[in-house]
Amino acid sequence: MSQLTTIRVLIVDDHTVVRRGLATIINRDPEMTVVAQAEDGQQAIDLFREYQPDVTLMDLSMPQMGGVAAITAICAECKQARITVLTTYDGDEDIYRGLQAGAQGYLLKDAKPNELLNAIRTIHSGQKYVPPAVGAKLLQRMSHPELSERELAVLRLMAQGMSNADIAAALSIGESTVKSHINRLLSKLGVSDRTQAVIVAVKRGLVSL
Repeated sequence: MSQLTTIRVLIVDDHTVVRRGLATIINRDPEMTVVAQAEDGQQAIDLFREYQPDVTLMDLSMPQMGGVAAITAICAECKQARITVLTTYDGDEDIYRGLQAGAQGYLLKDAKPNELLNAIRTIHSGQKYVPPAVGAKLLQRMSHPELSERELAVLRLMAQGMSNADIAAALSIGESTVKSHINRLLSKLGVSDRTQAVIVAVKRGLVSL
C-alpha cells in the first residue's frame, strides 16, 4: 500500500510500555504507521504541529499537561484534527470532558487490538467512535445537573477529608457559604451525605483520591 493511503498515527501516553505496545499493534497493520510518540500534553501539541498526524490517540491523565487541555489546544489550532481518547478512565465526567474538548472517539485501554484498529479507521474516515457502554455513561452524564467551579472545588476538598472550617479557610470564604455549596452539590449528585457525595464523585470521575 502506498504511503499516501497510510493512516499516520500520533500516540500520546506517559507510560513508555503502553506507547510501545500500541505502536507494535498499529505498525503491524499495513494500512497504518506510527509517526510520533509523546509522553505529555505539551509534547503532544508540539509533535502534532510537526507531523500533522491523521489520527491522534490521547491519554487523559499525564504529568505537565493532561489530555483534555492538549485536545482543547490542538483542536483550537486545527479544526480538522481527529483525536480519540485512549484511557483507563470510564467515569462519565472523564468521557464528557474528553469529547467536549473536541475528541471524536473514546476508547478504554482494555480494548482488544482489533477494536483499537477499528476505532482508528472510524475516526480517520470522519466518523465518531464511542462504544455503546461509553455512550450510555455519556448520556447519563448529560442528564446530571452541572456543578459550578466553586462546587467542584468544595467537592475536591471534601474528598481530601477537610472539615467545613478547613474548606472555608482554603477557599477564603465563610463557613455558611461552604455549607450552602455542600447542600447544593449534595442535591445535584442525588445523595444525602458527604461520604456518599465523595463515592459518587470518584465513580463519575469528578474527583480522584
